[in-house]
Amino acid sequence: LAQPVTPELLVSPSSQDGDLGSECPEDRGNWTGRLDFLLSCIGYCVGLGNVWRFPYRAYTNGGGAFLVPYFIMLAICGIPIFFMELSLGQFSSLGPLAVWKISPLFKGVGMGTILIVSLVAIYYNMIIAYVLFYLFASLTSDLPWQHCGNWWNTDLCLDHHVIKVGNTTFPVNITNTVSPSEEYWSRYVLHIQGSSGIGDPGRIRWNLCLCLLLSWTIVYLCILKGVKSSGKVVYFTATFPYLILVMLLIRGVTLEGAWKGIRFYLTPQFDHLLSSKVWIEAALQIFYSLGVGFGGLLTFASYNTFHQNIYRDTFIVTLGNAITSILAGFAIFSVLGYMSQELGVPVNQVAKAGPGLAFVVYPQAMTMLPLSPFWSFLFFFMLLTLGLDSQFAFMETIVTAVTDEFPYYLRPKKASFSAVICIALFLMGLILTTEGGMYWLVLLDDYSAGFGVMVVVITTCLVVTRVYGMKRFCRDIHMMLGFKPGPYFRACWMVLSPATMMALLAYNIIKYQPSEYGSYRFPAWAEVLGILMGVLSCLMIPVGMVIAVLREEGTLWERVQQASRPAMDWGPSLEENRTGMYVASLAGSQSPKPLMVHMRKYGGITSYENTAIEVDREMEEEEE
Repeated sequence: LAQPVTPELLVSPSSQDGDLGSECPEDRGNWTGRLDFLLSCIGYCVGLGNVWRFPYRAYTNGGGAFLVPYFIMLAICGIPIFFMELSLGQFSSLGPLAVWKISPLFKGVGMGTILIVSLVAIYYNMIIAYVLFYLFASLTSDLPWQHCGNWWNTDLCLDHHVIKVGNTTFPVNITNTVSPSEEYWSRYVLHIQGSSGIGDPGRIRWNLCLCLLLSWTIVYLCILKGVKSSGKVVYFTATFPYLILVMLLIRGVTLEGAWKGIRFYLTPQFDHLLSSKVWIEAALQIFYSLGVGFGGLLTFASYNTFHQNIYRDTFIVTLGNAITSILAGFAIFSVLGYMSQELGVPVNQVAKAGPGLAFVVYPQAMTMLPLSPFWSFLFFFMLLTLGLDSQFAFMETIVTAVTDEFPYYLRPKKASFSAVICIALFLMGLILTTEGGMYWLVLLDDYSAGFGVMVVVITTCLVVTRVYGMKRFCRDIHMMLGFKPGPYFRACWMVLSPATMMALLAYNIIKYQPSEYGSYRFPAWAEVLGILMGVLSCLMIPVGMVIAVLREEGTLWERVQQASRPAMDWGPSLEENRTGMYVASLAGSQSPKPLMVHMRKYGGITSYENTAIEVDREMEEEEE
């Protein structure tokens, strides 16, 4: 008897026997727990910047009044772009390079993203290495930066205990003095006196080098199995910082003089709102704090199930991130208020931002507390957990982007490939462990991400709304979530977000200032190197365009048109999610009514397939 023949129409490539099945790439994998994705996003967004940049930015830009532009910019730039990135990642289940099947002409945007993230990952892990160094240094009965009189101290070193005694008897002139914590940081940890500048890196500091090796080892072990392992680690690294932050906050507000710091931090100066600088600073803080444009959000969302409610997750993460920043400000400024009272100087003389706050000012404040090694250990452990989950995201972005491009070769060897990337970035970061390494870190921090990330985000926004089409993008979200984005999101994507980003970019170019570290000014060649670093990621976009156009056939205009259209296999990655217009683009599906085939094959109509029917109907009406 003849075997029953299944109509070719109903056969999917995955169900055919023979050699084809063996050539299918290994499964990408998904998050294994319900909260893996949400906690990974929170861990990625809530990083070192929340602790050392936001409080300082708030007090220099109008105190409590800064929250007005901060939340307005969150609504205009932060939330819409965050949601757009998550939608692109979840809809396609692809990394930041392969996602450009949406419009292959702009694949260079993905290449630029990977370059930016690689540069950031190099220096970000060096900051984690500094944190590890201080963490180990805190495991003593007396903190090493507590007193002067060590071999690294100079005659300018002045102990705060002396100042305290001096306040009751005679005034001490502290203008030309240096705190023990500052000398410990610059002369012992960095040993910066061994370098004359960026062109003279000096010797490798082996203790820093070992800390960097340890931090890369921790990162590698946590991302070893991709999101399956990092998704579990974030249950600790994303939640534990909040516990420590609350402990530091309670300790801070119970200190004498804490109110001075908090008043300094929050007193609103509404006249600042008339300054464009304040609005730009608010937008920059939102932009970098949420990590849009770095590919991390898109990568994490690509491991979601197709119908995960990213709309809800967007608001949880963005608002949670903002609240964390404000809370961190209380924890930091309450301690700075206590410190200013102890030293008898105004708060603005002790307040700093960036590494200066984390490695000089706060450690000095810790020495003034009872049980100082305990509080110091807690503070640096908080910084470690804050930094690590952001670093997981950077590494996952690089690994996912490249493995999605070459799934047949690299996905089965993902652990080995991750090891190669970690070793390569560790070796590139060795220059940061030298005596002049801090100069290189400042250069990377100033130039690697600033200019390039804005160009990436603006281009992504314009391509999705103008080239791919707003209607089509909203239809994709409708198919995925069961509802269309409202007028707020559409208005932001079409006009408000790109316009604000362009204003930011223009402001950054007009107000460009050369890099400096303390009193050290960088030489011209270093500035040029930094600018090239920033521009290189942007140059990837035209390079990608040229490659895409050369791959097509026809006249130049025809090639450009073909390259700007979505690739044939663009759409949801799993066959059961390819409803409506996307079924027709599957191999083995030549049906004029693809949705009916889908229903016969997978049985029944779910609420999401109802959505697909609506989408099909809309398209038919448009065609008529």
